[in-house]
Parts: sequence; C-alpha cells; structure tokens
Amino acid sequence: MTQPWRVLKKWLVGALVALFLADLALVYVTWQSSPESVAAMREQRDRLERRYKELKGDVERGDRIRASLGTGQKEYDEFYKSAFLNSADGYSSIESDLSALASKSGLRTISTEFQQKEVKGRGVTDVGITETVEGNYQSIVQFINGLERSKYFYLLKDLRLDSASAGSGIRLHLELHTYFRT
Repeated sequence: MTQPWRVLKKWLVGALVALFLADLALVYVTWQSSPESVAAMREQRDRLERRYKELKGDVERGDRIRASLGTGQKEYDEFYKSAFLNSADGYSSIESDLSALASKSGLRTISTEFQQKEVKGRGVTDVGITETVEGNYQSIVQFINGLERSKYFYLLKDLRLDSASAGSGIRLHLELHTYFRT
C-alpha cells in the first residue's frame, strides 16, 4: 500500500507545483501589464469619449439643420406658387405683363416670341421669350427696371441694342426665360 500512496503523493506534489507556477506566471503577467495597460485603456476610453462628444455634436447640428429645412421648404413652395405661373394661363399673363411694361415705359412692341422646353423631373417648363421693343434710351431703362420689379419671374439671358429703322430711336432685343408650373 505504500507504493500507490507514494505515486499519488508525487502526482499531488507535481500538480501543486504546476498550479503554483501557473499562479506565479499570472501574477507576473498582471504585474507587468497592469500599469501600461491600465494607462492605455484610460487613454483609449478618453479618446472614445471625445469622439462620442464630437459625433453627438454633429448629430445635434444635423438635427438643427433638418429642423430649419422645414421652413425653407415652406418658403420654396410659396415662391414656386407665386413666381411661377400655371402653364394653362401663363402665356397670356406674361404677354400682357410685357405689353403693360412696354407701354408704361413708352416703348413700342415690335415682336414677342415664345419657345417652350420641358424640364424633366422638376415640375416646371422653361419658357424662352424673345422680345423686341423700340423707343428712346430712358424708356428702355424704365422697361428693364420694370422687368426687374415685375411680380413675375424673369431671367435675362441676352440684351442687344440697335438703332431703330424709323430714325432716332433705339431697338432693344431681349432674350428672357421664365418658368411655368406643370
């Protein structure tokens, strides 16, 4: 019976020594890595907190911008409805506006031409207007000023002055653009 007990005793001593060595290795690893790893983990945590605050600030700014866009959409809709005429009655309104501006300025209308072009995906039609009027210089300046102050939306693309065929007047050729709602 002494033989098996000695073998068991050797095995137990060997297991205890192995366990003791493993504990020493763990203590050594913990002791060696503890100050640097704790400092590194604190630094990483601080970096992550700073990044979180930056991203949180970006999200808050994005939310403020999104909230302000709501009012911009309302203003856009108002401009769209007030400045862009309906395509059904737009031509007559534009022609009467241009005629009224010309007569108020003291100009004679020679010709008015329209060219229509659909703008895909925008809900508008681009209308090119070629207008030719005659009169004196002061009347032409008043006419252009009237275009700028008109309740309708005009974009001036081209402007040319020639001498009028009737004598001392000036002939003005205008290329304008406006847009109709479709």
